Amino acid sequence: MQKVFSHWESWSKRSTLAGLSYPGVYALVISPTNISATAFSWRHEIVYVGMTNAKGGLKARLRQFDNTIQGRDGHGGAHRFRYKHADYDKLKSQLYVSVCSWDCDVTSNNPADLRIMGEVAKYEYECFALFVEAFGVLPEFNDKKISPKK
Repeated sequence: MQKVFSHWESWSKRSTLAGLSYPGVYALVISPTNISATAFSWRHEIVYVGMTNAKGGLKARLRQFDNTIQGRDGHGGAHRFRYKHADYDKLKSQLYVSVCSWDCDVTSNNPADLRIMGEVAKYEYECFALFVEAFGVLPEFNDKKISPKK
């Protein structure tokens, strides 16, 4: 199953992306070059892939990530970012996000919604596999062996 990711968007404008109220997978790039509005592609600059099936959808998960890279708590993967990128303003100016969402009700026990939530979780691992096939390694901050938490 090949889902479609959104275009890349700057971290500060992430709320403009469609589908943020739904569960999904997201990819993050750190780039000194502005890649906003460019089409998603598997690129070696992807440093993290994450997912959520939580009630708040992608919007809430990305907010948790933002809170953590600012120095608060809430997102395990973002702690690994903070260890290497302690300067929030510098990181924020070079951080880009792309999302892939699924329309479903995460509070439902409807079999169709439960299957969709399973597909979201499965697709995160598919993304890891696609990245490893392309670049031979996991995205930097998904690799817990090379990216410690603070």
